[in-house]
Amino acid sequence: MSDVNADDWVSSGHRPMGFPEFVVVIASIMALNPLAMDMMLPALPNIGAAFAIPNANHFQLVLSTFLIGFGAGQFIMGPLSDRFGRRPVLLGGMTVYAIASVLAVAAPSFETLLLARALQGFGTAATRVIATSIVRDCYVGRRMASVMSLAMMVFIAVPVVAPSFGQAVLLVSQWRGIFVVLALYGLLALAWSVLRLPETLPDSERRSLAPADVLSAFRQTLTNRQTIGYAMAAGSVMGSLFAYVFSAQQVFTGIYHLGHYFPLAFAAIATGVAIAGFLNARLVGRLGMRVISHGALTLYAVTATVLLVTESLNMLPLALFMALSALMMFAFGMMVANFTALAMEPQGHIAGTASSLYGSITTLIGIAIGMAIGQSFDGTLMPFAVGFFLSTAAALGIVLMVEKGRLFRPHHRPIA
Repeated sequence: MSDVNADDWVSSGHRPMGFPEFVVVIASIMALNPLAMDMMLPALPNIGAAFAIPNANHFQLVLSTFLIGFGAGQFIMGPLSDRFGRRPVLLGGMTVYAIASVLAVAAPSFETLLLARALQGFGTAATRVIATSIVRDCYVGRRMASVMSLAMMVFIAVPVVAPSFGQAVLLVSQWRGIFVVLALYGLLALAWSVLRLPETLPDSERRSLAPADVLSAFRQTLTNRQTIGYAMAAGSVMGSLFAYVFSAQQVFTGIYHLGHYFPLAFAAIATGVAIAGFLNARLVGRLGMRVISHGALTLYAVTATVLLVTESLNMLPLALFMALSALMMFAFGMMVANFTALAMEPQGHIAGTASSLYGSITTLIGIAIGMAIGQSFDGTLMPFAVGFFLSTAAALGIVLMVEKGRLFRPHHRPIA
């Protein structure tokens, strides 16, 4: 493959863009979601002070309402794009995102800010679901994997640098400046997509939005044990990750007193996800999705157990907490892509709708668990440690039921 020029891979579906520009556009669109999520982390105390919010746990609503909008929006973005095409739904979602960012800049109250955040999340549901659909429209096999791997490198890198970027914005402006940056980025991505990104779904391949057809696709997704099982397992492990993100600012600044160095610690830990993404791409073809994801889930469970035991014994210094958090991130990175692939494996004939439903299920379960853990924060790591352990145990139990008690078995065929 080394003698193949990237321009030779160009699909007619995304002309006039060449291969490099297409990858950059897809990555830029996908980056809207993690950028809007993680840039806010260092600004949470400032927002709480601006609106005189007495309970620091309520700061987390700035993050969780965004994810609620994101999770709910995924229910409809896939079916809409299958019916009306990718371009109008994507551009509509990006427009909502840009408008919501402007609303957040001018928000006169905390409630208005939360509304803007929910709308931001709803808008990014289109970017996440449809960007993947566009790649699938244009490429298959190894070419599709190449595009997604390149785009996911950016998607994974954004959460690593976004908190530091947000902290940098706070050095030269107030917290509203972060929303100005998000609005400008959203408008730039929107303009680029309007000018260069064509429609990739032909009229002949569009699906009906008739309630019977949509409900039939939902039923097929929800009644498949492999799909719904791995969706619930992914939601459970995602819940502990959301809880970590929701409470990270309070943990690092309140418990470990890192102050403005918090984004650096967060970035160092988040590199575990990036390393996992790189290793998974190299190993999954050789070892298979089940071997890697089940091994990662086992590591996740061991990490949760060690965290709970050390916190119970009051033996959790910053260095150990960061090491365990990095292991958590690494294991999550090795799980999430493979859980998604395993869940989607039986749904090729309704991939768009199934992808939307899978995204909604995992996100909303994750939010419910993450909010329950995050809102229990009491100035110690015990609520997080207990929640991390219980949600991981639930995920492990679900996977054992899906696989009928046999983990690490080689891939052979989807489970009905």
